[in-house]
Amino acid sequence: MKIRVFRHYVHAPVWILALVEGVIFFASIYVGAELRFLEFSGAGIEDLGPLYPRAIILTVTMFVVLTSMGLYRSDMKLEDRSYLSLFTIAYSIGFLSITALFYMFPSLHLGRGVLGIAFLLAALASAITRYIFVHLQDNTSTKRRILVLGTGSRAARIAEIAKQKNDDNRFHLVGFVERGTEDNEIDEHLLLPRNTPLIALARKYNVDEIVVGVRQRRGGNSSMDELLECRMEGIRVTDLSSFFERETGKVQLESLNPSWIVYCEGFNRSDIRNIVKRMFDVIVSLVLLLLTLPVMVLTAILIKLESRGPVFYRQRRVGECGHPFDVIKFRSMRTDAEVDGKPQWAKTNDNRVTRVGWLIRKLRIDELPQIINVIKGDMSFVGPRPERPYFINQLAESIPYYLTRHSVKPGITGWAQVRYPYGASVEDAKQKLQYDLYYAKNHTLFLDLVILFETAQVVLFGKGAR
Repeated sequence: MKIRVFRHYVHAPVWILALVEGVIFFASIYVGAELRFLEFSGAGIEDLGPLYPRAIILTVTMFVVLTSMGLYRSDMKLEDRSYLSLFTIAYSIGFLSITALFYMFPSLHLGRGVLGIAFLLAALASAITRYIFVHLQDNTSTKRRILVLGTGSRAARIAEIAKQKNDDNRFHLVGFVERGTEDNEIDEHLLLPRNTPLIALARKYNVDEIVVGVRQRRGGNSSMDELLECRMEGIRVTDLSSFFERETGKVQLESLNPSWIVYCEGFNRSDIRNIVKRMFDVIVSLVLLLLTLPVMVLTAILIKLESRGPVFYRQRRVGECGHPFDVIKFRSMRTDAEVDGKPQWAKTNDNRVTRVGWLIRKLRIDELPQIINVIKGDMSFVGPRPERPYFINQLAESIPYYLTRHSVKPGITGWAQVRYPYGASVEDAKQKLQYDLYYAKNHTLFLDLVILFETAQVVLFGKGAR
């Protein structure tokens, strides 16, 4: 089951896991102190002073570390070899970070005994909680039971999503009910009796939600009376576009129509929202510039030593409302990469990329100079990646709604960048557009923070770089 948090869909169990672990982290300081000074009848605890500031710092630090390491993803699998490693690394980083903070600020100092016991208890309780969480996630009885009205090509996509073993969707597909004159593209074993009343099927299969997947809703195809009856029984009724958005984190182009865009909730803009986002962009950009300045200086030196040519690379891109601007990046290719003047898609193992360029692309260091674009206001820190005018003209002709991605400022990182591998074709651009539309529809400061945390995972583990 998914819930909306500031217009972004989050798996409810993940939200519950975060809250439970927050309580564990906060309480571990108190329990650790009690156990450490048990033989002193509480006298030692009084000498420590108030514990709640340390408990808050521990909770926030561990939450940031675990989120950055990808340990609050709904598709976590305990059997994955990388899971235990990530869990161990995350707690090691958290322990070192807390230790450093407590020693930097003597008023927060706890002592090695209290801190050690607190972390040991937190790690043990967290591991047990996650074990329970993952097994509950895999339990079919806890998943939302979905019935689909319609058997056409658009409705069939739900069956494809349900079969994806590595997908993080948490619903159980009960079956499909044929309505109207659409061609049937559903396997026979997934079809439910056509002539049975919809409310009877919903009761028989204990349905939680009905997804309306018929193309034509007029002329009785959508069985409005039946849907109304089900709705009055407390069964949720959802249109196909909204279902895909919720379950996949993207706006499905195949199920999209102009009326849905016009009437749906989202795509909102306000002066207050723009001011808050601009402040967020400037603050994050200045902090990142300060933290990465040594890395940027070293990168510039390495580029200069490896090959002749400029350190920075300027390239024309299309920004908000179609306004062009020059994006600034570290040069990662040879100076003759486009000697004929014709733009080219980046390729896997692209021979135009230099050795230093390969490394900085892998670590996303080549994107750091775009901080200047953000400070200037050409870009936001989070948003759809800006594309070149040459490709924009091509993609707009072959992909519907492509130009709608320009309704928000482009960004250094974005929802498509953390959810989809590096794009180097028209099909990739189409897939990424679906994530860009989700961001344009639902963008908030909360979603920006989610993307920043997931970007940290991309940088740490090198996902999607080319």
